[in-house]
Amino acid sequence: MVIVEENHGYGQIMGDSRAPYLNQLAADYGTATDYDAGYPTHCPSLAAYILLTSGTTAGICDDKDPKSHRLTGDNVFQQISGSGRQWRDYAESSPGTCGLTSKGRYLVRHVPAAYFVRSRADCRQWAIPMGTTAGGALHNDIANGALPSYAFVSPDACHDMHGAPECPAGMVAAGDRWLRTWLPQILAGPDYRAGRLIVVITWDEGTSTSNHIPTVVVAPFLRHVSATRRLSHCSTLRFTEEQLRLPLLGCAATALSLGTALGM
Repeated sequence: MVIVEENHGYGQIMGDSRAPYLNQLAADYGTATDYDAGYPTHCPSLAAYILLTSGTTAGICDDKDPKSHRLTGDNVFQQISGSGRQWRDYAESSPGTCGLTSKGRYLVRHVPAAYFVRSRADCRQWAIPMGTTAGGALHNDIANGALPSYAFVSPDACHDMHGAPECPAGMVAAGDRWLRTWLPQILAGPDYRAGRLIVVITWDEGTSTSNHIPTVVVAPFLRHVSATRRLSHCSTLRFTEEQLRLPLLGCAATALSLGTALGM
């Protein structure tokens, strides 16, 4: 499971009193201290989501909707489906399945599956509204031990630290509280307790001057580990594909694996 937060650099989260839960997770499980998003700081966040799921930015340096970026290259969603397994993008506040335009707190640029045209049929089934911790798709799949082989979680603009006009002030604190609400439920679920689930929490990008970002890994067998070697979104993609025994795409083929760096 990959959970992506937004627009904050390492020093804005790690050691910051506004994010006590994230800092506790980093101390208790695994954290990467030299993780760079891996693409130019002047490009906005869509490039990060495409890089994280395909091994390339596809030359993207904007936040336009899928109608402007009909990507035909290979990607982890297509790989998983092609191997006979399933994925989900649990998109908070999504108005429906595989929403191709942003609406309110739902930002399509944070739902990478929507951009890959060869995965569009699967997207219509598997990029779905998240629901809440009290009910809905993610809650039910956690409770039933039915999480897919790969879960990409897209919090909405009020919970991913991105912010929007209708969101309350305090983006970091709001994102931290959201994680404090969801993570205990995820970790109490049958998939995690059976050792089938690893959770990666990362950020799309950092600041306008640096893409040094936090990344936290939560796994049943991981305790108090810190990775100090240079990593990037290519490292997380490589780790994902290693765990799922998939061919390495794009930059994942030459990147240091996030798992290797953490001794997993």
